[in-house]
Amino acid sequence: MEIKNVAVAGGGVLGSQIALQSAYKGFDVTMWLRSEGSIDRARPKLERLRGIYRQTLQAMKTDPSAYCRGLADSPDVPPEQIDILIAKVDDAFNNIILTTSEQKAFGNADLVIEAIAEVIDEKEAFYTTLEDILPQHAILCTNSSTLLPSAMMGFTGRPDRFLALHFANNIWKNNTAEVMGTAKTSPESYQEVVAFAKAIGMIPLELKKEQPGYLLNSMLVPFLNSAEALLANGVADVETIDKAWTLGTGAPLGPFRILDIVGLTTAYNIVAASPAAKEEGSTAARIAALLKAKIDEGKTGINAGEGFYRY
Repeated sequence: MEIKNVAVAGGGVLGSQIALQSAYKGFDVTMWLRSEGSIDRARPKLERLRGIYRQTLQAMKTDPSAYCRGLADSPDVPPEQIDILIAKVDDAFNNIILTTSEQKAFGNADLVIEAIAEVIDEKEAFYTTLEDILPQHAILCTNSSTLLPSAMMGFTGRPDRFLALHFANNIWKNNTAEVMGTAKTSPESYQEVVAFAKAIGMIPLELKKEQPGYLLNSMLVPFLNSAEALLANGVADVETIDKAWTLGTGAPLGPFRILDIVGLTTAYNIVAASPAAKEEGSTAARIAALLKAKIDEGKTGINAGEGFYRY
């Protein structure tokens, strides 16, 4: 099967990145969003990403360190070729279709990438709706950061064509795509998704078995939870915790800068799903309350202009 029509469900941090990257690499992309308000919120995210793509490509003309693996096959791209790539960014942005119609988004899809909230009940409702709309041949992927595909495959009606395709944030430069199937995912579907990941400029990371948190988040989530616990338990403030990490390791970003990029809503959904968060007075409960307070104030991260830091 040749994948041409790609539908992305959700316009959050990663949903918008997946959509623009896929369109930039030549796929026909439709974004499905729940409401007109969601469409209004997705458009500036796409506009911001277009600016980043254009600025990065322009910088690559004179600065080799600006090179991003997801935007060009090589750092040695002549300036005239970069101009062509910049034009492709504009074409990609202009050609993405945003819709609230399930039929328009998914009725002709070859591949669906679900990037909605990390809440299993919401995913079940979404997959159940898709069952009678998706073409028989379509492959369905989840970009879930924490949920195993086997926990959701029963909702899909196509367990042989359902698997996880998880992207790192800032996919134009951190261009990895973790591919994780279930015991029922067909080898053909798995390899189709690996090929798609390569086609949009990603480096596929093939998991041999299911793992909660996949590869990246098996390492990242405990790290972020440790930082959140230090804050929630009053050990130190945000800036000091971040300095401890950046100065002590040479890393460019501390955990709270990373949380702002990931988005506090995603972080909250992850911690709130843990049984420990239901225990009054537990560290997990304090972390959940801390994040919920930020979210209620509209401070959900970098895309909102403020999270733990202002942007």
